[in-house]
Amino acid sequence: MNRIRDIIEHGEEGHGMPLIGALIGAAGAIVLAIGAANDTGALTIAGGIILAVGLVAMLVIQHMTVEYGIYDRLDKLERK
Repeated sequence: MNRIRDIIEHGEEGHGMPLIGALIGAAGAIVLAIGAANDTGALTIAGGIILAVGLVAMLVIQHMTVEYGIYDRLDKLERK
């Protein structure tokens, strides 16, 4: 378990963190599919919302963990 946590937090310099958002989105897609297959409107809507939240979370986490570091290094290079 510690190895998985270490990979998510520090693997590939932060590239593992967006995995959390992708997993949330995958769970939402599964709930969406179950709701659609069973013709359950509330479950389908909930799955769509969870999927959307997961996708937005993945983008935000990627921006914060990966792109902030890149922008910071570029800013330091431009100052020199």
